[in-house]
Amino acid sequence: MKGLKNKVVVVTGGAGGIGTAICKRFGEESAIVALFDLNIENADRVVAEIEAAGGKARAYRVDITDHAGVNAAVAQVEEELGPIEMLVNNAGWDMGAFFLQTEKPFWDKVVAINLYGPLNMHHAVLKRMAERGRGKVVNISSDAGRVGSSMEAVYSFCKGGIIAFSKTMAREMARQQIPINVVCPGPTATALLDNLAQGEKGDRIKAALVKAVPFGRMGEPGDIAGTVAFLASDDAAFITGQVISISGGLTMAG
Repeated sequence: MKGLKNKVVVVTGGAGGIGTAICKRFGEESAIVALFDLNIENADRVVAEIEAAGGKARAYRVDITDHAGVNAAVAQVEEELGPIEMLVNNAGWDMGAFFLQTEKPFWDKVVAINLYGPLNMHHAVLKRMAERGRGKVVNISSDAGRVGSSMEAVYSFCKGGIIAFSKTMAREMARQQIPINVVCPGPTATALLDNLAQGEKGDRIKAALVKAVPFGRMGEPGDIAGTVAFLASDDAAFITGQVISISGGLTMAG
């Protein structure tokens, strides 16, 4: 894809399932990958795999809910690797529960990671992109934020917010020619899905999801990575404010 070679990309949650696939894809496209993750051991492992395949990457232990820590990490990346040209807000967390069975401490954690985390990242990175007049942002939301998902009420609240925020920021950053787009995975085989669907009941939920998907299978992290790389590339330079579902046809809403 055009415009990725030797460009610095920050990927939050880069040591997770989808995050790892995204980071490896950028490595394959010869981008310089900065992995932000709380799990630095797993992040270092992903870096080693990218480098073993001939790519360039570096891991940073970052808590995206920490505004000051995010700003410090972003400054460190630019000092060590160069200007950030692409940002992928991928980090996320949830546990499956009906809303009326949850309490505020749980809400606070879900909102801090899934909503305030991306806000912190946008605030830190977009200021620098705006000053330079270039850059691209891809936000990983979820079909839960588009069509709803039982036992994911607060997560859906956050992911719907990310979609609305992304459209607004796409408008605000248009004069600087900075595209901001959203990718919404459907049911995908990751640790997050395992958190939501545990035990025998979880197995039944997963089987029902597979049956509901027209393609007849669960999504894989690699199914997400190519679209993210495309939206971050120069091939998608005139695309902004768009929301793309990657769900094997499970959701087809506009």
